[in-house]
Amino acid sequence: MHGPLNVLDLAWKKQARVDLLNIVTYIARDNPDAAEKLANEIEDKAAQLRIYPKSFRLGRKRGTRELVAHSNYLVIYWIQNETIEILRVKHVAQQLP
Repeated sequence: MHGPLNVLDLAWKKQARVDLLNIVTYIARDNPDAAEKLANEIEDKAAQLRIYPKSFRLGRKRGTRELVAHSNYLVIYWIQNETIEILRVKHVAQQLP
């Protein structure tokens, strides 16, 4: 029998919110419904990090991890104490820092 899950806090850094807003704004020019659906999908997947934060691959930048939140988008995050900090949301074709 397993004990209770340790659910971590989730914090979006300002740049990650800007990234997501830019992605959604760009897509909404042609397809507002798809943009809203994508935003919800990325936010829902990111929320799953609270339960299984170490389930996703190690990031390209030391100390980070990457969640494939959609076939074209990565959520880049790290774990600081009891908080998951979402650092960036990037298109898979973008150059990562």
